[in-house]
Amino acid sequence: MNRLLKAARASGSLNLSNRSLTEIPDEVYRNLEGLGGGGDDDKWWEAVELQKLILAHNSIGWLKEDLKNLPFLAVLNLSHNCLSQLPAAIGELPQLKMLDVSFNSIIEIPEEIGSAASLVKLDCSNNRLTELPSSLGRCLELLDLKGSNNLLTSLPEDLANCSKLSKLDMEGNKLTVISENLISSWTMLTEFNASKNLLTGLPVSIGGLSRLIRLDLHQNRILAIPSSINGCHSLTELYLGNNNISTVPVEIAALNRLGTLVLHSNQLKDYPVEACNLSLLVLDLSNNSLSGLPPEMGKMTTLRKLLLSGNPLRTLRSSLVSGPTPALLKFLRSRLSTDEDSETVTTSKEEVIAMATRLSITSKELSMEGLGLTAVPSEVWESGEVIKLDLSRNSIQELPVQLSSCVSLQTLILSKNQIIEWPSSILKSLSSLSCLKIDNNSLRQIPSDGFEVVPKLQILDLSGNAASLLDGPAFSSLPYLQELHLRRMRLSEVPSDIVGLHQLRVLDLSQNSLQSIPVGLKNLTSLEELDLSDNNISVLPPELGLLEPSLQALRLDGNPLRSIRRTVLSKGTKAVLNYLKDKLPE
Repeated sequence: MNRLLKAARASGSLNLSNRSLTEIPDEVYRNLEGLGGGGDDDKWWEAVELQKLILAHNSIGWLKEDLKNLPFLAVLNLSHNCLSQLPAAIGELPQLKMLDVSFNSIIEIPEEIGSAASLVKLDCSNNRLTELPSSLGRCLELLDLKGSNNLLTSLPEDLANCSKLSKLDMEGNKLTVISENLISSWTMLTEFNASKNLLTGLPVSIGGLSRLIRLDLHQNRILAIPSSINGCHSLTELYLGNNNISTVPVEIAALNRLGTLVLHSNQLKDYPVEACNLSLLVLDLSNNSLSGLPPEMGKMTTLRKLLLSGNPLRTLRSSLVSGPTPALLKFLRSRLSTDEDSETVTTSKEEVIAMATRLSITSKELSMEGLGLTAVPSEVWESGEVIKLDLSRNSIQELPVQLSSCVSLQTLILSKNQIIEWPSSILKSLSSLSCLKIDNNSLRQIPSDGFEVVPKLQILDLSGNAASLLDGPAFSSLPYLQELHLRRMRLSEVPSDIVGLHQLRVLDLSQNSLQSIPVGLKNLTSLEELDLSDNNISVLPPELGLLEPSLQALRLDGNPLRSIRRTVLSKGTKAVLNYLKDKLPE
């Protein structure tokens, strides 16, 4: 502890998270003064004022008023503790920009918070707050306010003064109304989440939020969408599921950037023809009272997902409703008059890419699945901090070097393309990558050190790339691997170093030519699913029975198993594992 405190004197930053603390050390309240016993190591003239204090994930029950002794504090994180209140001294931190007190048991925030005039971000979510202090309206620099999962019944009108607010999250409270005055004051809002409340309507002034990109109001009691919604012309995602909405206003057709429209579980009886001009990727109308659809919906060729289940649709076959979206759209187009049908223009690939890119601004997920791409579009590396990229079902043969700049990428899906070479140089730059799906390509052999460039992988799917393992790449380079899929790899034996992957939960070795299973699989004590179906296995090692506590699914169908009776196999995984365990020598 003393070493950490001394280091903080030099850096101005102290992280004491996850240390089972029940209170804040007195040295912290003293701004780390008087540490150590003097001497050459204690160079007081090099000390820096404490600016960043992280105390998350402890058991701290209270804060002293001595907090005011940290006047240069800019970041204070007290999330996941046992606080029931905050000291008035919180208002005596003039430099405080970020305050996180989420996941505590705080009943009220003191009015003195209004004196923390530099506050930019406040997260007080997951507490027991019944109201927010009106003095928050004096925090004129506030950009990001998160108060989700509390007991709030209203928002203070003084928050109207926070005109710079760009993100507001009030999900999971008991709000019954948000006033016209508040909404009309927050013209800089880009993200607004008031889902899981008791709202019965939306103020007309919502139309003034011209910068709003994402609006989530699902699971309320909203009766109608105001026609002024057409003023939210930056909107790309609108979530209004689980409400009491009976009609969609025709004015919604003006939202030409809208990509996701979720209206499931309402009381809609029809979908307006005008709204068929929207360039949506996702439209969820499930669980409403729709008896038919306008044929013009067939023109919505950007749609990748149209959800309609749970409606009394009398004019459409159930196989169409539950089948693929393109087939349903084609059927609807066939019901247009000949003149209208000839006017239907299939949306260009470029338009779909542009829409997907806009949606990724808030979701950080970019999907370009099934667009017939032969190369990765430049929008991928130009669209900011994308964490999930889906390029599956295209005709891409190689990855461009520019993809190396997507350093935030955690999930990369390249399934069903024509990639030939293992992209070592690019993967090496993607240091956050935890999921790689490159199944069903034309991969040549992966170099023996090929897996060393992705040491943090948790999910790897190489299925259908039969030649890729010929050079014996070392699975031991993937110590954090939890899922490994090796279907249709023409394997005649299980790669030996797989038995050392102790965190493995899912192992798929189906549709290969395996004749035996190594005894070493007994060491995979975290294994929950093991798929050995469609191989040539005739005998299983009894040691496999030792996996009985963790293994939930063992798939063996399609093997010429002679050592286990069919009656045992038919009883499922537990019965088979217990049978094998009984065969072990005493």
